[in-house]
Order: sequence, then C-alpha cells, then structure tokens
Amino acid sequence: MIFKLLIKYAIIVKLLSFLWNGTVRVGVYTDKGILDLPSAYVSIYEAAEAPSFLYDMKALISGGEPALNIIKDLLDKSLRSGDTDLFRDPNTITWLPPVINPEKILCVAVNYRAHGEESSAKPLDRPYFFPKFPNALVGHNQPILKPRVSKQVDWEAELALIISRRGKYIDINKAFDYVFGYLILNDVSMRDWQFPSKEPYGMDWIYGKSMDSSTPVGPYIVTKDEIPDPHNLRLTLRVNGNVEQDDNTRNLIFKIPELIHWASQGVTLKPGDYISTGTPSGVGFPKGKFLKNGDIVEAEIEKVGTLRNTVIEE
Repeated sequence: MIFKLLIKYAIIVKLLSFLWNGTVRVGVYTDKGILDLPSAYVSIYEAAEAPSFLYDMKALISGGEPALNIIKDLLDKSLRSGDTDLFRDPNTITWLPPVINPEKILCVAVNYRAHGEESSAKPLDRPYFFPKFPNALVGHNQPILKPRVSKQVDWEAELALIISRRGKYIDINKAFDYVFGYLILNDVSMRDWQFPSKEPYGMDWIYGKSMDSSTPVGPYIVTKDEIPDPHNLRLTLRVNGNVEQDDNTRNLIFKIPELIHWASQGVTLKPGDYISTGTPSGVGFPKGKFLKNGDIVEAEIEKVGTLRNTVIEE
C-alpha cells in the first residue's frame, strides 16, 4: 500500500498543491486544516530546509515509496504534535491544480452511452482521446474564465486519475500499478468552437477544449489505495445548486485499465500525467443551457470530494 488509513485520526490522505506567501507548496487536507508539508518537515525533523519534492507534486509522485513514506510520517507526527501552526486555513490559501506542470492531459470522448445518445455520437471500438494543455488547468475555488470569444460555455464533470510512473504499451491487467490517485476534472467546453457551424473542417477539439482556465481540477488527489473500486462512484454536477449531471462510474464504457492501456500505445505516460475518464449525460448544450457570469459550478464525486468554481466574464 502507498498510504494506510490512519485509524487514530479517521482521515483519508488527500494531497494538494497550494500557494502560500508567494510559494507553491504541497499539502495534505485534514479536518484540522491544510498540513503545510514543507513547514511540517522543518519543524518535525528540526531541519534547515525541506526537500524540493515538498514544493512540487510531480516530483513527489516521481519520488515513489520513499517520498510517500516521509509524508505519511509527517502527517502522523504533525497530527500528534498538536502544533496548529503547521496547518493552514483552507479559506486562506490559493488552491492550485494538484499537478500544476503535467506533461500530458488526456481526456476521452463519449465514454458513457447516455452521453453519446444526448450528443448524437456513437461510441467507438476503442477510446477516442483528445489533449488539453496546462494553460487550461485551474484549481478548486478559482474562477472559470468565460472567454469573450465564446457564447456557449458548457460543463462536463469527470473522474480523473494521475499517473504514478513511466509506462508504455501498458498491459490492461497491470494498469492499476500506474495509478497514483484520483481527482475530479471539469472538462469545460466552448461548444461554438468545438462544433463550428462552418465547414469543411468540422469539429475543433483544440480551441473547443483548451481555452484558458477551461479545466478545473482537484480539489486534491485521493491516493489510489483509499478508493479500492473507482468503478462504483456516484458523480454529480450542480450549477447554482441545480443538479445537471447525476450518474455512476460503473457506467463507463471503457474502464480505467482499458483507458490506460490505450493511452500508452506509442506514447510514454509519465508521473503526474492526467487521464480523465469522460463525462456522463446531462451536459448543457443538448438542453440549450450554457454557463454565464456568476454561475457557481460544483462537481462532486463520491469518496473523492467536491470541486467548486465560479464563472467570471473575461
């Protein structure tokens, strides 16, 4: 196991990246607040400085078991210490994408049959992937920028995963060995760019999917061992409190091992890469609904958390 449940404190390990005093840091979300891992390292171990991987989630993931064991020990000792100065108020930090500098963000189209039906798209024989870019990433409680060039900004709540180690041509039966943990991804889509009315080129998956701040992610990564079955999680999305999407990951067409297998064909997956699993039915454009200034969007996945963002006009 990467992490074990700390029975004494009844917590689940939730790793996040955040900005504090102008510095990007890695933390752990707890009932006592956000454990500031660099500060905890200096205090608990009486060190002059914290190692670099406590400032960079991708480096932490790449550090493997030794890095994770340090975090587990820091979490345990910090909670036992009673030192409240090691914890930050979640309302005073700037939430960042858990991995702020991934090499790849891979999303998959039409991976729930009901979504295919509502969007008039037939599922394929293998997953259809499209990329997003790091400029699109935004963290929990940060604004979704409604671009001035788009009037049809839509939502797509999805379960996503983070890759734990390098892999290529990954065997389906070994795919879970490459999962670090799970988080929520909102594949915000500019439908008037994704589906332009003028031919001959049809769909535009780049501008329709990767404008600035069009990919809220988070709020944190729940490590793999805390979610034994990611294929039985309720997923909902609310806009201003109104439920727009409500489904379960059991209805994924291509399950996580298949997605990892296909994503690694000819492409080396690396620590910190995002793979999102697709969205269920209930997106806005079939209903003629689109996001507007001031809307509050909440994507929630059972055992993972709630990702909340407010829409603002550019």
